[in-house]
Amino acid sequence: MASTSFRQSMRRLWALDKFSYSVRVFIALTGSMAFCWYQREMHALIPIFLGIIACALAETDDNWQGRIKALAVTLVCFSCSALSVELLFPYPYLFIIALAVAAFGLTMLGALGERYNAVAYATLIVAVYTMIGVDQRGGEVSNFWEEPLLLVTGAGWYGLLSVLWQALFANQPVQQALARLFRELGFYLKLKASLFEPIRGLDIEARRLELAKQNGQVVAALNATKEIILHRVGGGRPGSKISRYLKLYFLAQDIHERASSSHYPYNALAEAFFHSDVLFRCQRLLRQQGAACRRLSESIQMRQPFVYDDSFAEALGDLHASLEHLRIQSNPAWRGLLRSLRALAANLGTLDRLLSDASNPDKLADESDSSLLDRSPRNLKDVWGRIRQNLTPTSLLFRHALRLPLALIVCFVMVHVVPTTQSYWIMLTTVFVCQPSYGATRRKLGQRIIGTAIGLIIGWPLFNLFPSPLVQSMFAIAAGLVFFVNRTTRYTVSTAGITLMVLFCFNQVGDGYGLFLPRLFDTLLGSLIAIIAVFLFLPDWQGRRLNKVLANTLSCNSIYLRQILEQYARGKRDDLSYRLARRNAHNADAALSTTLANMLMEPGHFRKEADVGFRFLVLSHTLLSYLSGLGAHRATELPEPVRSELIEGTGQALAASIDEIAAALANKTPVALHSDAEEGLANALEQMPEEVDEGQRLVQTQLALICRQLGPLRTLAAHLIKDKTEQATPAAA
Repeated sequence: MASTSFRQSMRRLWALDKFSYSVRVFIALTGSMAFCWYQREMHALIPIFLGIIACALAETDDNWQGRIKALAVTLVCFSCSALSVELLFPYPYLFIIALAVAAFGLTMLGALGERYNAVAYATLIVAVYTMIGVDQRGGEVSNFWEEPLLLVTGAGWYGLLSVLWQALFANQPVQQALARLFRELGFYLKLKASLFEPIRGLDIEARRLELAKQNGQVVAALNATKEIILHRVGGGRPGSKISRYLKLYFLAQDIHERASSSHYPYNALAEAFFHSDVLFRCQRLLRQQGAACRRLSESIQMRQPFVYDDSFAEALGDLHASLEHLRIQSNPAWRGLLRSLRALAANLGTLDRLLSDASNPDKLADESDSSLLDRSPRNLKDVWGRIRQNLTPTSLLFRHALRLPLALIVCFVMVHVVPTTQSYWIMLTTVFVCQPSYGATRRKLGQRIIGTAIGLIIGWPLFNLFPSPLVQSMFAIAAGLVFFVNRTTRYTVSTAGITLMVLFCFNQVGDGYGLFLPRLFDTLLGSLIAIIAVFLFLPDWQGRRLNKVLANTLSCNSIYLRQILEQYARGKRDDLSYRLARRNAHNADAALSTTLANMLMEPGHFRKEADVGFRFLVLSHTLLSYLSGLGAHRATELPEPVRSELIEGTGQALAASIDEIAAALANKTPVALHSDAEEGLANALEQMPEEVDEGQRLVQTQLALICRQLGPLRTLAAHLIKDKTEQATPAAA
């Protein structure tokens, strides 16, 4: 019994996405520490540790062949960066010019994608690490190759472990990504169930806002999973295991479309069916399906069979029985709402089938178009095209690429003006804290300062209680693990860990006590320089570009609608163009949520439109849910005259109206508060004779719901454009 429990615990530990990362880091740090102790070369410990850190920061997911190529590029970049610092360090003017140019160029490489951005960012960090090493030697560069060699050795050591690990456990990242995806879907369904509370006066907007934020988490998980699978598939045919994971990924996409769809006005349902159990049954089924997604997540993570609960069929049967009971009562006021509830029940039935299919994904039919869009540049022409596209003051990346070198120049001046020990930590802090947006920089600043203070507070008693160098070496390794495990999720804890690691490492070769106050001072000064740079130099206030973000959200919704209409016209087919339009619409929705979150971190004057933005987010997410509902039923066959009228006529008119609002927002041109044509169209769509085919009724109802969203969207857009115009053209004194 104890043996089984132990194996289960180890299996759970192995399944954690941070565990494999932690094992690699532990091996790299412990191996380096042991080597330096054995060779009695403790002076080499710090640059080797810093090389390990830099290589881990540059690491992105790939197969083992891709990892070898990425590692080779990373080591070349690190070598050039470190050697350049060593050779140019005695020439301050030439050095700072080269550093500024390198910072600009490396930042602009972020336009090529996450992989290039990670390597470029780590290369810049290696440059600062080298400066710290040269400064520690009193500015001497007699053996200019020694420090770069140690840094690259540490990076190569960790990179070798990474390649070997990927070769041995190639599919582990895919399993972990899929597990996270279904876990986020489970939370999304749980939040969606909360909309079905049969309570009068329920704050639906607040719950929709939470749902929109969670949708951003689902979209991020979908994008991450796609990239990880794409790295395994490449341009070839996927193997059996990857094919199975690919089917689960497409299954998750279908579940997301069904889960995010809406067929009903929630307040009207709660009012009409307050005394019925039908909404409780909808809520119960959604919660069960959310729990099933979370169990599926655990099954994937633990590599165990997923067994779908047969009791869900009973819950679905109870829902249909409740709907039948309501239908028998023949209440004329319920007629339209009951049709919406039947559409909801059909959607929940499809969700039930999709989750049941997850128990044996190998039996699922292959997608007719299983291609995934690879956004990586394919040649030098693509590279230059991406960079040139961002060489404009309107680009957030370009502004950051100009701002960061300026901040580093100020840091360089402060290093020579403020006489402190290890003063190049000022520059390192600025590199870590300075982010493309003010909100992100402010968040990072607070976490960096608090984390450093915590690390110093913990470090002081540990230095006194455990003076043994061997014990302090163990603490250094443990602190390094804390840094790596938490760096993407809990930055404050991560900063505390790296502060402790640095203190213990420096105490192996010198006086660690002397670093306490300088470390805190340098962190404060570097953070101050970063926040001032973001605040004063080419600030990119989210409030000023809110209209552009809103316009992009609506434009993506319009493209998604047109793709749905084309599916109705030509037949359902989950091809790349449809999936891309759907994903772009959800990405834009998530980007709006992120923009608004950053706005809340900005000074009061620049976030005064945040309330309008959040109301717009609720409306746009509701619009997206109605579009998803229309897309979820695109297999519906419509008679030719009806298809022409609804799809080519009404649907295209709605898409054109969405484009009109988007264009007005993007160009800050006036938009009509009210459209008689849209009001008449909504009324016509809602007035359907009894003999209308159920398929047509469903499509027509969804189009009516979409049409009803346009009025509130117009009102908010007009309000935002009016305020923007008044700010741009203030009244004359």
